[in-house]
Amino acid sequence: MSAKAPHVLVIGAGTGGLCLAHGLRQAGLDVSVYERHTTRADGLLGYRVGISPTGSRALRECLPPELFDTFVVTCARAPRYFNVITERMHQTASFELRPDTDPVDTERSVARMTLRQVLLTGLEEVVHFGRTFTRYEQRDDGTVTAHFADGSSATGDLLVAADGTHSAVRRQYLPHAASRDAGTINIATRIPLTDHTRELIPERLQQGISLIFGAGGMMGVLHVMEFKWGRHGEIKPGVADADAALLRRWPGLRHDTTRDNINLIVWSTARRFPADIMRRRGGELVEVARALTRGWHPRLRELLARCDPGSALPVKVSTAEPVPPWKSSTVTLLGDAIHSMTPGRGVGANTALRDAALLSRQIRLAASGDKTLVQAVADYEAAMIPYGFARVADSLRSSGTSGDDPLYRPVIGRLALFGARSYFGVTSRVPTLRRRFVDDFYTYRGEAD
Repeated sequence: MSAKAPHVLVIGAGTGGLCLAHGLRQAGLDVSVYERHTTRADGLLGYRVGISPTGSRALRECLPPELFDTFVVTCARAPRYFNVITERMHQTASFELRPDTDPVDTERSVARMTLRQVLLTGLEEVVHFGRTFTRYEQRDDGTVTAHFADGSSATGDLLVAADGTHSAVRRQYLPHAASRDAGTINIATRIPLTDHTRELIPERLQQGISLIFGAGGMMGVLHVMEFKWGRHGEIKPGVADADAALLRRWPGLRHDTTRDNINLIVWSTARRFPADIMRRRGGELVEVARALTRGWHPRLRELLARCDPGSALPVKVSTAEPVPPWKSSTVTLLGDAIHSMTPGRGVGANTALRDAALLSRQIRLAASGDKTLVQAVADYEAAMIPYGFARVADSLRSSGTSGDDPLYRPVIGRLALFGARSYFGVTSRVPTLRRRFVDDFYTYRGEAD
């Protein structure tokens, strides 16, 4: 069977779209990425994301070898523990995680902006900034044309929606596909890591990811992120020679403003927040976070007070409703554009990377003549839809991600909080349960569906 190598149009330069572009470029295929932001540093991209073995496998498959090595080097120091604490900083549980000696089979902490710079590396001629997608046309000759707000257009053989939760492509292609409000709101803050702010955090919490189960239905996450470069972008003393050489060769460091920091995120049911919370920014938003955490330990409250006000952002959590399979065509979707989910533990980012690797594989099969392009898309969607919406359901079952969680109810919330703390406490103290929990920590976002 002979085949013409397809030209792929990707709408959105997010994690999944850029990973797909690398996978196709590695196979020698033509791909163009169209991004509405005007520069590679634009956009409120959030702070930390956890990359699981699933995500690392996808990145290793799609990225050039040296760029995958650069991804590993640019990750923050890997967490050694998963901690559960109270709002008064009393330890409920602590689980020792796997060492990060394996490039794939570990939990990695990544700054979203740093990951963006890594994924943009080598795609400078492929990514077109300042192109806001408006609509597409599927033509009789099998091609598809994307139209943009500036009046320009682009034509290819396949259009991939990688434009996130509010996907404009999805609105046209699957108008019945809906996302709903999960009923929770996060306030994310970033605190510069200094000698003083480091002293506010006990050593075990510094070395791990800490989930805060607070009284009264207030939840939080605390995580310290330390990188191999310093405040002015200089390579830190003690970094291995090979890692330092990679960082010096990496052009993305010039664009990345990420520095050592502490992520402190607080969240609860949306009912707890002011009605205009999504319009608040800066100091006003920080004051809302401090007002909601009055009973928290003074050190946690001081961390909030020392955050960079410009970094604070509100996040209204949404989740996709399951969509029945549709007839495949020359348009498809990946990541949050089809199966957006709650942000806990980076499930969405890892699922988007998994999508990208799978779709890249299928397009390569079409390019080699093993199947038609539409059949390749159909085979991708037949696998992606079940596992993608399974991950959506998984994310909603995580403690406190849904506004309907018993933790947020006035009376039974205390019992739910006691039950959650007891579960983690017992699990961390019983060796078989502890081992199973740590194994699940790595396989929760795994490949076995």
